[in-house]
Amino acid sequence: AEIGLRRSLGATRGQVRLQFLAESLLLSALGGVGGVLLGIAVTSGYAAYQGWPTVVPAWAMLGGLVATLVIGGLAGLYPAVRASRLSPTEALATP
Repeated sequence: AEIGLRRSLGATRGQVRLQFLAESLLLSALGGVGGVLLGIAVTSGYAAYQGWPTVVPAWAMLGGLVATLVIGGLAGLYPAVRASRLSPTEALATP
C-alpha cells in the first residue's frame, strides 16, 4: 500500500527502487555492524579466557561489513525492481 500511495502521489519508478535498495542496505549495514561487534566481543572474551592478547584484523572487520552490504544489496535488488514495476492502483489493492 505504501508503494501505491507514493506512486499515486507522483513518485517515479526510480525513486521507489531507490527507497527499497536504501532500506535493504541500511538493514544489512546495521546487521553487519552488529555482527562485527559481536565477533569482536566473542574474540575478546575467548582471548581473555586463554590469557592471549586480543587481535582482530581491520581487514576482517571491513571484509565482513562489505560482504553484508553486497549480500543485502543483491537481496534487495529483486524486490526493488518488482515494486517499482507495480502500477499505483495495483499496489494500493495489494494487502
